[in-house]
Amino acid sequence: MRLNSNEINIIKDAIADVFGDHVSVRLFGSRLDDTAKGGDIDLMVSLDAPIEEPARCIARAQAKMIMALGDRKIDVVLDAPNLSHSSIHQLAKAQGVVL
Repeated sequence: MRLNSNEINIIKDAIADVFGDHVSVRLFGSRLDDTAKGGDIDLMVSLDAPIEEPARCIARAQAKMIMALGDRKIDVVLDAPNLSHSSIHQLAKAQGVVL
């Protein structure tokens, strides 16, 4: 995994600040490959309860992470009971690592 412990803590704190403490955050995609370089940070945030204004919440979380980590491309996918799911959700669940 190409994130250090400080970066992981920043991500977890930003997600908890926006979505609350009872969420799961998974890292998936190219950042899991220790031999690769660069790449965006792909995250899936899983919630047990429905969420209102998901796009606004994603934007807030991304902004908090970018402010703390620097200008990086960060993609956030939400997994909540009231949202539709696609193949990216299945990929993140199957291959992702819980932070």
